[in-house]
Amino acid sequence: MKSLASMHVENLLRTVARTIVLPRYCALGAEDVMEKSVGELVTVADKEAELAIGRGLATLLPSARLIGEEACADAPELLNGLGEGLVWLVDPIDGTGNFAAGRPPFALMVALLEDGLTRQSWILDPLTGVLSYAELGGGAFRNGEQVTTATGRPEERDISGILSEAFLPREQQGLGTTLRARFGSVLPTKRCAGHEYPLVATGERDFAIYWRTLPWDHAAGALFLSEAGGRVLHFDGQPYAPARPKEGLILARNAAMADLLLKVVGQTAM
Repeated sequence: MKSLASMHVENLLRTVARTIVLPRYCALGAEDVMEKSVGELVTVADKEAELAIGRGLATLLPSARLIGEEACADAPELLNGLGEGLVWLVDPIDGTGNFAAGRPPFALMVALLEDGLTRQSWILDPLTGVLSYAELGGGAFRNGEQVTTATGRPEERDISGILSEAFLPREQQGLGTTLRARFGSVLPTKRCAGHEYPLVATGERDFAIYWRTLPWDHAAGALFLSEAGGRVLHFDGQPYAPARPKEGLILARNAAMADLLLKVVGQTAM
């Protein structure tokens, strides 16, 4: 059963989605969209949503620090000490490029960290209303229904996954070619981790691979997938931890799939 605190966060995200995010979907003017870095967009909705989520979280747990993606764009030093104490980690609109273009998917994400360990996470798809929630040691849930990943793995010709080829280093440039030759379907990322982590957890995709590992992109989804029975590992097999910066990430629906992908990634870099 969800605690009152977790329900508070869910209600907060739904309210922000309804009052700030969705009214601007397919309704942004040119002046409402900015480039915060090369190829990285931010909208007025991102900024307003982050402020509103921050205010709501502060009333729930005043002792926790708030680290939001948009605040960090202006002040990267906010990430210092991410592994210390209680921290709310907020991605107000994951998939901003999609949101700005008026297309799905995009999501609102919050994770609660304690001394670098993700304790709880929330991912809201505002277009469908589906809320993915996870608690460390307490399982993963989609709109209240528990999610458990499938065991075993299909034949390689039936394996379906997602690959983000952006930012891959030179030694991994052949990874896409290798994966597409070996597995049945390897699709490009839609640049919304809040959409793609649940796809792996529910079995719609068997894996996803990213290079960049910004904590607001991955902390919430990593807990959700892990609590469902999946694996979130770096290319060297070490488990993901949001407070331990390290690039290269494999999402797998279970241990068997993770073992296979680690071998493929390792062989590609040789």
